[in-house]
Amino acid sequence: MNINYLIYRNLKKNIKNYYLYVFALIFSVGLYFSFVTLQYDPSMDEVKGSVKGAAGLGAASVLLVAIVAIFLLYANTIFIKRRSKEIGLFQLIGLTKGKIFRILSAENLILYFGSMVIGVLAGFAASRLILMILFKVTGVESEATLRFSSQALIQTAIVFAAIYILIMVMNFTFIKGQSILSLFRVVSTTENRVRKMSVGEMILGLLGVGLILVGYYVSTKLFSGDFTNMNELFMAMVFILGSVIIGTYLFYKGSVSFIFNLIRKSKGGYLSVNEVLSLSSIMFRMKSNALLLTIITTVSALAIGLLSLSYISYYSAEKSAQQSVPNHFAIAVQDDLAAFTHALAEADIEFKQTDRDVIQVDVDVSRIIGSSFEETGQTGSMIIGVISDEGIKDVDLSPEETLFTGSSDAIQQFMSIQATGQIELSGSKESIPQQLIGTNKDSYISVNFSNGGLPTAIVDQTVFERLMQDLDPKIQKGTTVYHGIDIVDPAAINQANQVYMDLGIGEHPGNFSQIGMITDQKINMGLIMFIVGFLGLTFLITSGCILYFKQMDEGEEEKPTYTILRKLGYTQGNLLRGIQFKQLFNFGIPLIVGLSHSYFAVKSGWFFFGTELWTPMVIVMLLYTALYSIFGLLSVMFYKRVIKEAL
Repeated sequence: MNINYLIYRNLKKNIKNYYLYVFALIFSVGLYFSFVTLQYDPSMDEVKGSVKGAAGLGAASVLLVAIVAIFLLYANTIFIKRRSKEIGLFQLIGLTKGKIFRILSAENLILYFGSMVIGVLAGFAASRLILMILFKVTGVESEATLRFSSQALIQTAIVFAAIYILIMVMNFTFIKGQSILSLFRVVSTTENRVRKMSVGEMILGLLGVGLILVGYYVSTKLFSGDFTNMNELFMAMVFILGSVIIGTYLFYKGSVSFIFNLIRKSKGGYLSVNEVLSLSSIMFRMKSNALLLTIITTVSALAIGLLSLSYISYYSAEKSAQQSVPNHFAIAVQDDLAAFTHALAEADIEFKQTDRDVIQVDVDVSRIIGSSFEETGQTGSMIIGVISDEGIKDVDLSPEETLFTGSSDAIQQFMSIQATGQIELSGSKESIPQQLIGTNKDSYISVNFSNGGLPTAIVDQTVFERLMQDLDPKIQKGTTVYHGIDIVDPAAINQANQVYMDLGIGEHPGNFSQIGMITDQKINMGLIMFIVGFLGLTFLITSGCILYFKQMDEGEEEKPTYTILRKLGYTQGNLLRGIQFKQLFNFGIPLIVGLSHSYFAVKSGWFFFGTELWTPMVIVMLLYTALYSIFGLLSVMFYKRVIKEAL
C-alpha cells in the first residue's frame, strides 16, 4: 500500500462529509470572482456615468475574503479534529508526521483547487447574471455582456492560494503538536459537558436575558428625545451595542441551559426520549458553543439590519421623492422656470404650473412638542415655512386654525409633535396665536423651503397676509415663491425629464426633478443593497455550514447513544422526532435571537432611511429565514443517516 493509494482511499471515504464544504467553497470562489470581475468591468464606470460601483465592490470583496477565510479555517479545524483518530492510526502503523501531513495536504489540494476551478467557471458563467441583477436594482438601462477578466482570475487565485497556505500551516501545527494518545482523545474533549448547573450559572443566565432586554429598551428611546446631544447619543449607542452583545453571549452561556433546566425540573426529571435527545443535548452543548453562536447571531443581525435599512430606502424611493418634491419638477430660479416652460411648450408637452408664496416665520411650539434640542439651543421655537390655504384642494382653514404638513418621520420621532394644541406665529412686531388642528405628511412645497425636514404650516389667507406685512428680514430666504410643474400626460414625464436634464437647470440650487431624485436614490441604495445582499448571502451560507458541521460532529459523537436506543427497541421514527426538535432549537434559537436584534436595531432608526418599515423588513426577514432553514433540514437528513447506520 503506497501513499497515493492511501490518499485515494481517504478521499473516497471522506467525500460524503466534505460535500457541503465543497459547495460552500465553490460558492465563495464563484461569488468572489464575480465581484472582482464586476470591479474590473468597464460598464461599472461607463454606463452614462451613473454607476460608480468599482470602489464599493472592491471594499465588499475585502469583506468577502475575511468571511470566507474565517469560515474555511474554522471548517478545517472541525474536520482535522474529526480525523484525529485516523491520524493517530497512521502513526501507529509507522507513518511519520511528515508523511501524514503530505497525505492531508494532497487531499486538501485536490478538493480545494478542484473546487476553485469549478468556482471560477461558475463565477464567470454567473457574472453576467449578477451584472444584470445590479443593473435591474439600480435602474440602469444597459446591456450586460459576458467578459472574462484575467485580472480577476489572478486576484482570485492569489487570495485563495493564501488561504490554502494558512490551512496547511494550521494542519501542520496540529499534527506536530499532538501525541498519539492525545489524538485519540481530541474528539472526546472538544465539548464541555456539565451535568449540574451552579448558582453562578443561573445568575449569568438571568443577567444575559436582562442585558438584552435593557439594550432593547434603550434602543426604543434612542431617537425619542431622551438623548438631547451627540455625546449622550453616542454613549447610548455604545451601551446598546455592548449590552446586547454581552447579553447574547451570556444567553448562550447560561440562559438557554437555565431555561431548559427549569423545564426539566418541572417534569420531575422524567423526560421522554424526544426531550432527552433535544433539550438535554442543547443544555450541555450550547454553553461550549457560546462564543461561536454569539458571533453568528451578531453578524446575522447586522446583515439583516443593513439589508433591511437599504431595502427600506430603496422601497421608499418614490414616496420619499414625493415628500421632498410634491410636483414633478420644482424650479426656484425665475430664469430657469422661463427656459423650462418654453422648452416644454416647444416639445408639445402639456403641463400645469403651481405657484405658492412662502414666508419664513418663527413659531412657538413649546406646548405641542415632546422634547427640546439642547444641541441647537432651541427650547420651544423653530423657524418654518408658512403658506396660505388658498388654492390647496380640500384644505379650508379659519383665521384661528393652522395645519402642519410635510413633516418627516425623523423630525416626528425627535420632536414628538402633537396633532393638536396651541402655537404662536411671530413676525417682527406682532404674534398671532393659533390652534393646531392636525398634522400630515402631504407636501405642498419642495424640501429647500422646509428647513431640513421641518413641517410646513398652512394658515388662512387673511393670517398669511398679516404675516406678509410683518416679515422679519433676518429669517427670510432669498427665494420666496415656490414654482411647481406637473406634466399632464404621465407617458411624457420621462421626455420632460430629458428636457430638464438637457437644459442643465438641475445643477442650480433649489431646482429639483422628482423622477431624478427617485433614480438617484435607487441607484445609490440599489448598489448598497446589492453589495449588502450578496455579503449577507455569503455569510448566511458560511454560518449555516458551520452550524451544520457542528451537528455532523455531534452526530458522530452521539452515534453510540443511538445504537443503544435502537437496541432497546426505539424505531428510527422515535429518534428522528427528537432530532427534529433538537435542530429546531439549534438553528431556531440563533435565528430568532438574530431576527430580534435586527428588528430593534432597524426599528430604532428606520425613519432616517425611508417612509416604509414593515413591508421591506418583513420581506428581508422571511427570505433570510427560508434560506437559513435549509441548513436545518440538511442537518435532520444527516442525523437520519446516522440513526439508520447506528444499528
